[in-house]
Amino acid sequence: MARHLPDIKKLSLAGLIITLGIVFGDLGTSPLYTMRAIISGGSKNFNELLIYGSISCIFWTLTLSTTIKYILITLRADNNGEGGIFALFALIRQKSSWAAVLTMIGGAALLADGVLTPSITVTSSIEGLKLFRPDIPVVPIVLIILAILFFIQQFGTNFVGSSFGPIMFVWFSTIGVLGFLQVIQHPGILAAISPVYAYRFLTAYPGGFILLGAVFLCVTGSEALYADLGHCGRTNIRVSWIFVKLTLLLSYFGQGAWLMMHIESGAYVNPFFEMMPRWFLIPGVVLATAAAIIASQAIISGSFTLISEAVSLNFWPKLRILHPTYVRAQVYIPTVNWFLWFATSMVVIIFSESSNMNAAYGLAITITEIMTTFLLSFYLFQKGLNHRLVLALFMTYLTIEGGFLVANLHKFTSGGWMTFFLASAYFLVMFAWYFGRKIKNRYITFADLNKYLDLFKDLSKDESVPRFATNLVYIIRANKYDQVESKVIYSIFHKQPKRADTYWFLHIDRVNEPNTFKYHVTQIIPGVLIRIDFRIGFKVDPKINLYFHEVIEDLQNSGEIMLRSSYESLRKHDIGGDFKFILIDRIMSRDFTLSHWENFILSLNSLVRKLSITDIRTLNLDTTNTIIEQVPISVDQPLSYRIKRMQ
Repeated sequence: MARHLPDIKKLSLAGLIITLGIVFGDLGTSPLYTMRAIISGGSKNFNELLIYGSISCIFWTLTLSTTIKYILITLRADNNGEGGIFALFALIRQKSSWAAVLTMIGGAALLADGVLTPSITVTSSIEGLKLFRPDIPVVPIVLIILAILFFIQQFGTNFVGSSFGPIMFVWFSTIGVLGFLQVIQHPGILAAISPVYAYRFLTAYPGGFILLGAVFLCVTGSEALYADLGHCGRTNIRVSWIFVKLTLLLSYFGQGAWLMMHIESGAYVNPFFEMMPRWFLIPGVVLATAAAIIASQAIISGSFTLISEAVSLNFWPKLRILHPTYVRAQVYIPTVNWFLWFATSMVVIIFSESSNMNAAYGLAITITEIMTTFLLSFYLFQKGLNHRLVLALFMTYLTIEGGFLVANLHKFTSGGWMTFFLASAYFLVMFAWYFGRKIKNRYITFADLNKYLDLFKDLSKDESVPRFATNLVYIIRANKYDQVESKVIYSIFHKQPKRADTYWFLHIDRVNEPNTFKYHVTQIIPGVLIRIDFRIGFKVDPKINLYFHEVIEDLQNSGEIMLRSSYESLRKHDIGGDFKFILIDRIMSRDFTLSHWENFILSLNSLVRKLSITDIRTLNLDTTNTIIEQVPISVDQPLSYRIKRMQ
């Protein structure tokens, strides 16, 4: 998840502080609602086993899922320093269809989390005011905060980003101290470290297994550890996690200790706020709200980056991606921002209380973690790690996360349906775009350029054909230098002969390395037919119009080309040659029969295309000098019979 920050990948105090604000916002606010969700679910059997057993489950979940899986194992799977589920997919050498589907499911669930995180964290923090004033209107306050939060996204967040780290340091220190003050009053709660309590909770406590859905809330945000790898660095994340985990455990154990000391009362708003001294309640709610906003900001920025990476990897239709600041890593996507604002507001209105959002929230993260487990295991297999060890890790985490999934699915009707609805919408967009594109690509044919070299030379000199442009530019996809798509040959020589002094073929290679930024020039016919290959990482914006002009400047300065106008009157006054871009849109002809499944995907793809912006806007081309042509997709299908001529 990209953010606005300097290079802090090396271990430093500043890096550790900034990491707290970027990586651990979501995970750090989980104490706001986790214990409340557990005691709400176990209110009918509120006893010592519920408290000790749930705390034990939290301790071992944080240890097994976050510490071992993410901190020790997953952070090693970096794509040139970048992390996240799309970066993990880019690492896999054999990108099979099932790997793509798993990535789509995980990415869709993570994007659904982008809707749920702001809803539940901000609502949970404001609900703390109920201890001060029970009739406080929580929902309107939350809606106002969310509206302001999403409104400021368009201006960039550098002006508040610098304070994220210090605020989260204060937050973690505060929840650690508050928890510690309760633990020293009831040190017996530390016995919950024993896994025996977790075992008894799952086997002996009524409905203990179902309550795992609430327990899982303690690791919401773990995926951010991996997604933010490229900006904070593995070492900063690992070292800061020691402090974060200690304070989180102190908070959870402190809440457990407070509950044990007040076990007879049986009615609680939220143990997180109730264990605060009365005089600290208002400052505590303000600090919790600030932490919730930081967590929300992290997931919102992360959603922008996820969509940006999905577009680069052809999982998502092309969208308008802006950079509100001079920092390349910070992106802003207007359509995504306003959709998130609408969706989070609707979640708050529909559920109204954070306890009602727990099932939806937990289910989203569970699905993402399971998909990460599948992809990570496949990647480790490809890396040549001991297959028995990889299989053991896979089965262990699939069992753990599968248990959490079943527990969360138990509350499908009470909130899990929201995750399913949101994730399904995201998944269908990715599925239609990715596989619809694959079906169309199946019918791409390539022409041998060597057969047309003389034709290019002759056409460029043929004055009987009106000059179409001095420089004619095509965006091509042929990876081989001696090939070009047949549609380009059709456009230049068959549809309408297009004479130009120089033909330019621009090939854009989106590579798996995130920050690659290079180009290569091939003079196929010197001065007449020139190919430019751009090698661009999936995190680099494809501003092809800008990059092409930079290439032209380089070639002109080196004397490889002369950008003179082809018209004598203009050339006399040193006016440069004009450029015309041609983009070709391939249309599937209705004359050809595809399978029902392929027709369904293409129909869905056509619907999803309405979300996409044109290649002109995607590549930042000059709209006044760009033409979009339509050519039919050619499909070779045998005819069972031919029409006959009448005598």
